[in-house]
Amino acid sequence: MTVLGCIADDFTGATDLAGLLARSGVKVNLHMGVPDTPPAKTAAFEVIALKCRTEPVGTAVSDALAALEWLQAAGAARIFWKYCSTFDSTKDGNIGPVAEAVMAKLGAEQTIYCPAFPENGRAVFMGNLFVGDQPLHESPMRDHPLTPMRDSNLMRLLAPQVTRPVGLANRLVVEKGAEALRNRIAALKAEGVAHVVVDAVSNDDLYAISEACRDMPFLTGGSAVAMALPDLYLKDGTLSADAPKMQAPDLGAGAIVLSGSCSAMTRAQVSTYLNHAQGYRLDPLELAQDGVAAALAWLEKQPVDSAKIIYATAEPASVKAAQGILGTSKAGAVVEDALAALAVKARDLGTRRFVVAGGETSGAVTKALGVTELAIGAEIAPGVPWCFAKSAGQDIALTLKSGNFGAETFFGDALAKL
Repeated sequence: MTVLGCIADDFTGATDLAGLLARSGVKVNLHMGVPDTPPAKTAAFEVIALKCRTEPVGTAVSDALAALEWLQAAGAARIFWKYCSTFDSTKDGNIGPVAEAVMAKLGAEQTIYCPAFPENGRAVFMGNLFVGDQPLHESPMRDHPLTPMRDSNLMRLLAPQVTRPVGLANRLVVEKGAEALRNRIAALKAEGVAHVVVDAVSNDDLYAISEACRDMPFLTGGSAVAMALPDLYLKDGTLSADAPKMQAPDLGAGAIVLSGSCSAMTRAQVSTYLNHAQGYRLDPLELAQDGVAAALAWLEKQPVDSAKIIYATAEPASVKAAQGILGTSKAGAVVEDALAALAVKARDLGTRRFVVAGGETSGAVTKALGVTELAIGAEIAPGVPWCFAKSAGQDIALTLKSGNFGAETFFGDALAKL
């Protein structure tokens, strides 16, 4: 029986969440999109990865409700809506509209919002989101090509996306513990507040939030909010101590790094990895004109067991220049399509380990490889696990990294870990 059903708004966010749940040692299944078949042999934790962060609101809501229906059929009585720890969104959605749609289906009168992830430098204080020491609107997210974040106040960001009142449970309440937080949430409910932003600046805060909200039928947040739930479920018997564990397969040789993210951290990671790996940079303008043939030819010449990286990672000015010529959508699409084709070629050449950076890139690569379900393995960095799947009948391993996650040495660390 599935204890917790999770819906994530992109593929890297889904692996982030699944990796934290897998710290419990209990098997976690991750599905790339809503499965085409009814649930069978489900794990205690089932995660469905959507690609809806920047989709039109109606599409995002429809996809989330389809995921909810599958998870309910799997037996999940509790649902978690996972979005990015930088609250990536626009004034129209999709975080709030999806939350309200799921609440309506579940009959839930209230839920919480907490994108904090202290291990990765995300904190919420007095309702304001910080990335490291910077308010969200002063961080590199200010210039995100798809979801530029120009406000750090989560209540102001959320209010235009929802139809019911938004309130705050601040750090002064959270630090007093679970009972104080439960009382605050109940008081807000009595006032008609349906959407409660909750502060968190440490893992202790997250544990207090999980304990206070564990029995709510619907929770939302960054992945770290769900981190403590497995232990709580094990302690009260909701989750069996002898639940099945994940078994990693034996893998053949060959590895490749594919990077489409242009975040500040990914740029540093690419630079570091190029110190000891062969690299090929994809240019959106060249791809739009000449296609991916040159990159495929380069890949064919590389030994399967060599250290290599193919990347479209670039500085913001370069990204904006390409978008100005091709348009934002086409500039992204030509890169995603190229990296997807290169992933398939790498697999066919014998590669069995794939390190993928960027949410949109991860979606394109997993789709091209025909991956629909992943078993979650060991973490490389907080929120970034190795995952195992089948592609064209072959066992493969993938790690799907959100752009800002991991240290500068992440790519090398990932392959050494596996």
